[in-house]
Amino acid sequence: MTITPDDYCNSLTDYSRFKTREVIVGTIGIGGNNPVRIQSMTTTDTMDTKETVEQSIRMIKAGSELVRITAPSKREAENLINIKKEIRNRGYSTPLVADIHFTPNAALIAAEIVEKVRINPGNYMDKKNFNLIEYNDESYALELDRIKDGFIPLVKVCKENDTAMRIGTNHGSLSDRILSRYGDTPLGMVESALEFVRICQEFDYYNLIISMKASNTQVMVQAYRLAVAMMKKEGMNYPLHLGVTEAGDGEDGRIKSAVGIGSLLEDGIGDTIRVSLTEEPELELPVAKQLIDRYKSRGKHANIPPIVEPPFQPYNYSKRKSLLINNIGMKQVPRVILDISKRDELLYKDLQNVGYKYSKNLDKWVIADQAVDYIYIGNKKLDISLPGSLYAIQNIQYWERDKQTLPLFSLEEYLDYVGDRGLINFIDISTSEFLSSDILKLKNDDSIVLLINTQNDHVAADIRRIFFELIKIEWKVPVIIKKEYYNITKDEFQLYSSTDIGSLLLDGFGDGIWLSSDFSNNTNIKLSFGILQATRTRISKTEYISCPSCGRTLFNLQKVTSEIRSRTNHLKGVKIGIMGCIVNGPGEMADADYGYVGAGVGQISLYKGYELVKRNISADIAVDALIDLIKANGDWVESN
Repeated sequence: MTITPDDYCNSLTDYSRFKTREVIVGTIGIGGNNPVRIQSMTTTDTMDTKETVEQSIRMIKAGSELVRITAPSKREAENLINIKKEIRNRGYSTPLVADIHFTPNAALIAAEIVEKVRINPGNYMDKKNFNLIEYNDESYALELDRIKDGFIPLVKVCKENDTAMRIGTNHGSLSDRILSRYGDTPLGMVESALEFVRICQEFDYYNLIISMKASNTQVMVQAYRLAVAMMKKEGMNYPLHLGVTEAGDGEDGRIKSAVGIGSLLEDGIGDTIRVSLTEEPELELPVAKQLIDRYKSRGKHANIPPIVEPPFQPYNYSKRKSLLINNIGMKQVPRVILDISKRDELLYKDLQNVGYKYSKNLDKWVIADQAVDYIYIGNKKLDISLPGSLYAIQNIQYWERDKQTLPLFSLEEYLDYVGDRGLINFIDISTSEFLSSDILKLKNDDSIVLLINTQNDHVAADIRRIFFELIKIEWKVPVIIKKEYYNITKDEFQLYSSTDIGSLLLDGFGDGIWLSSDFSNNTNIKLSFGILQATRTRISKTEYISCPSCGRTLFNLQKVTSEIRSRTNHLKGVKIGIMGCIVNGPGEMADADYGYVGAGVGQISLYKGYELVKRNISADIAVDALIDLIKANGDWVESN
């Protein structure tokens, strides 16, 4: 099967939603001409009818158009009838979704009660023991027959009851069978779902929704794109449920969700979304709504010229090749530029706010993990000495021509400039200017770094097209993505920039970022590094892969996550998975270095990667035991 770069969406330059079939879930339609739906999931014990009903209603009032409830066993599945009855008696018709793992019998019960069931093909009639199995075509076909025999009863019950089904692949819970056949790849994720879809189609059951969730945003976006492309090749057009698993909490969780979900919405992919935060579920809904509201009028964006045969690989990560100029480009991490030009004067204390602190006792600069690489001072003079790794950028008319400052030009200024230029010459250029013939006059100048900006509402597509042009004309100039966000709320700034810049970085585009806003320098810095972390293009802090909690959770997930974060957030580059139960670990931790997993009431199991190293230890000592495990493996450093 041949898949081309633009098979996954209608257009890479002209926004429109990928048209899927409509699937009816209770009182609402998903896909087709329906708006993108938002949903969340309860965190209560499903056997606690009262609490589950109350939380469901809070979610509905916050905007949840579907309510998902875990049903890990037959008991919980049977209690869904009481929950549904009470919610209906309270006057709410919102469709309910049963979340099923491992227990086909629970799915059969739930499918007769609720409007939709969600199954995970990785653990529904399948298993994950991290075993590599050798298959030939015949033996693999026998495995598919086994899956079919166990899955057909659910298909029949759903068909008879007009119950919808989400076939939801999770990257971290791909079965041994899939991993052995396809490897730990987006293709494996897609095939894991499509195997089940094909069985449904054999029995003329099409009331399906598909998802390809992962904690790694690169894998998540690639898998959804590949799912669309492969569905199109097979004549399918099922609606897509979007989500980043275990995104975490707070700012990090929101940035990561926006990077993953927003990147797909940008290309018109997605029919329903869930933002998975380690917080109360009703707090997820405003974030989801802000993400989708941005696209209500996106089709009115200014024209972006189409491009034939786009030169990129949307189904796997590949960084665009660029020249190395100073520390920008080639294999260097993306650089961060901060605008501090509005300061009346630059003082040493200002440098502390951008990650540089001078120690008089040591007579040296102490540089933070999230220290910016360049500061833009505009028309200001540089009155202080900078640390050796920091440079100041000045407008060309005020450039001081010393080792610490670098000039910034417009395209016209650079072409007209006579005299010595800088070590690096930054040229601020809009996407519309780039299409002029003058740009080619710069191609052979190896001192240039382009700052690409756009005023087009369709930000990512407009800037992405410039990268396509650069690749086609074989110009390896380094590019900083520059974007201003003014007159919007802080929440919008966080989500919009994460979507716009994050989607480009996920495709390997961009040697640095420059965000400007109405907000503080600290906000701009944290957001810049947060986007780089979420796209895994520059790691500057500990990463937490934390599930959003549900009725299966065996401890206070929010409290424990906060405690672990407070004690480990100085461990740059270490990934820690915090999972409420065995369903969401160890598989769901994906590529976490360490795992803290609920094993029973008051019991925790600890993992090093996928390996279980401590089983069923008391929750009272589990955080200390996790830190001891990190120390024993040489990944611990003392905080400053």
